[in-house]
Amino acid sequence: MKRTLVRFRNSKFRKYIMRHQKYAPLIFFISGFIFDSLTLGRIDRLYDLVVLSLHMTLLTVTLYLYNLADDGTWKNTFLERYEEYFPLAIQFFFGALSSAYVIYFSRSVSLSKTISFFIILVVLFVANEFLKKRISNKYLQFSVYFFVSFTFFTFMIPVFIKVMNTNVFIFSGLVSLVFTLILIIVIYNISPSTRAEIHIGKIIGIVFIMYATINLFYFFSLIPPVPLALESGIVAHNIIVENNNYVVTYETDEWYVFWRDHRLRFIYNSGENVYVFTSIFAPTDIEKLIFHRWKWYNDNTNEWEIVEDIGYDITGGRDAGYRGYTFKNNVKQGLWKVEVITEEELILGIIDFEIIMSTSLSPIPISVVNKKF
Repeated sequence: MKRTLVRFRNSKFRKYIMRHQKYAPLIFFISGFIFDSLTLGRIDRLYDLVVLSLHMTLLTVTLYLYNLADDGTWKNTFLERYEEYFPLAIQFFFGALSSAYVIYFSRSVSLSKTISFFIILVVLFVANEFLKKRISNKYLQFSVYFFVSFTFFTFMIPVFIKVMNTNVFIFSGLVSLVFTLILIIVIYNISPSTRAEIHIGKIIGIVFIMYATINLFYFFSLIPPVPLALESGIVAHNIIVENNNYVVTYETDEWYVFWRDHRLRFIYNSGENVYVFTSIFAPTDIEKLIFHRWKWYNDNTNEWEIVEDIGYDITGGRDAGYRGYTFKNNVKQGLWKVEVITEEELILGIIDFEIIMSTSLSPIPISVVNKKF
């Protein structure tokens, strides 16, 4: 045992960690972020399910071990030699889980629906870097844990039960809340050092505030109704189906407009149809009713008017998303948008465009493409 301990203390890895102790937490957080960014793909794939479940399980176990280490609980056990690595492991799992959710959220082409999530990630990252005690700050530690736990269950539970709706989201959040509170209360009751550092009422209050805030974000459509994601949203001049492929004819925008495929200004010719094509990712076997809500901006009232809701059912499982489209031919000139919504009226994304009615204008030939989906 002594030889093993001496070998461990003299290892190159430990010396490297001690030499770069100041930056080690950041390095491990980024390492976890990069690891999942390179290995994960879709939430319903077996590999992804196993990896995320392992990350969440090991994070929970490591948090427990780390918070009891200051009480000397692991003294004279084999865990004692690894105590200095507990905070680094926590950072790694935080980074890995965060990157996984970035991957899944970023499947949505509607940045406005995911930007709030990225803001939360940035805030947590900055707080983790600049708080004096960093990960040893238990308020921060449990807050980040609840956030990644909430996201974990809201992704996982719909995948396993093959149902996605508002009730499932609420249930998933409650499961996360219960798990987090159990972990906090268990650690608080058996760890004198934890009781000395935090006030149980304060940390529970923080968790409840976070729980309420995330739910508000969801109901105000500031985050997409996970695990659904709008992968493509295009305003097109024509759509045909050939050999199970959707051939979409549309006018592309300038090369530097990377956040949108189609040109914002739609040149409309009399009698033409205006198509909106979407592909929506959903985990395997999840079925959902989706609507395209067509809206026109009335310059006289300065308000958006609902023109029509056109719905269709989607079935999950296709990697590039379930394809579908709606169209209208009785349109007016002006600003339009099509909201892609669920039957609970949660917004997956918004497709903006402006209809220009002119007999002298036509789409620029060089910018018109036919793309298969």
